[in-house]
Amino acid sequence: MDMRKDKFLWRFKWHIVIIYIALMAVVLLAILTGIFGTPEEGQIPPVVWLLGGFVLLIVVLIMLSKILKILDRLQDNSTRLERIIDALEKNRSVLTQINQSTRLSETAKAIAFRDADRQSLREVVLDKLQQQDFDTACEIIDEIAHRAGYKELAEQLQAEADKYCDATDVERVNQVVAHVEKLFEDCQWAKASAEVEKLIKAYPDSEKAKAMRQQLLDKKEERKKILLNAWDDAVKRRATDRSLEILKDLDQYLTPNEALALQEAARDVFKNKLHNLGVQFSLAVSGKQWAKAVEIGRRIIRDFPNSRMSGEIREKMNILKQKVG
Repeated sequence: MDMRKDKFLWRFKWHIVIIYIALMAVVLLAILTGIFGTPEEGQIPPVVWLLGGFVLLIVVLIMLSKILKILDRLQDNSTRLERIIDALEKNRSVLTQINQSTRLSETAKAIAFRDADRQSLREVVLDKLQQQDFDTACEIIDEIAHRAGYKELAEQLQAEADKYCDATDVERVNQVVAHVEKLFEDCQWAKASAEVEKLIKAYPDSEKAKAMRQQLLDKKEERKKILLNAWDDAVKRRATDRSLEILKDLDQYLTPNEALALQEAARDVFKNKLHNLGVQFSLAVSGKQWAKAVEIGRRIIRDFPNSRMSGEIREKMNILKQKVG
């Protein structure tokens, strides 16, 4: 509470007390004067004055008591109001941060969607060119050109289509190979494999096209070695989060025997991760950081659904959400 407000309220209360004392003194003086004086005929008896004075004092006392209670309530309400204002200000700050994060997230999603959309359109056009369906490819490019923000992509695809139409078979194979090699760099192995098979089907006599199968296997093996080295380094450094990221990426490259060999080390990494999350969850709960506790609890339930800790948190999740509210 503001010091000025406290000072004002206390001063007001003391004023009331002083008035009360002065009034009581005046009434008592009047009563005593009436008692010791000689009553004239027709005057009200001193006893009546005495009783009236006491009644008046009681009434004044009750009124002052109620006034003081009202002041105390006003003071409490003022304190609560200030707390509410502080809480609203904190919530506003948090909501502002969430709003900014959401905008950034939506922007990132839009960019990622646009990039994926462009890659898909490029693959569709390239597929039509490989099938030598040039009319359909040109129609698709024309539709792309009319979409907002895709004019540059349409120009690039049109240039590639012109080269493809005027190229020899060898040049066409080279163009597709360049596209597949780009998929290798992005580790898009499923798409790369599909493009290789379509290329071989379109040009069965091309040795370069056939060689892309082995190149696909070599690139995948190369990527697996890089991930295994990174995994060993992360485990040695006890970089739990990094180890889990690599393990998720590495899973698609491992044979059953290789996965079995890594199982023990992976189990230790998961235990460490679960332990770290459990410590963070306990600290958040003990610090009454309920929103953070809910967030960490959801991560534990999502990433370790079969753990005992996950089951315990799942039972308490409704209570935590109520505390957040």
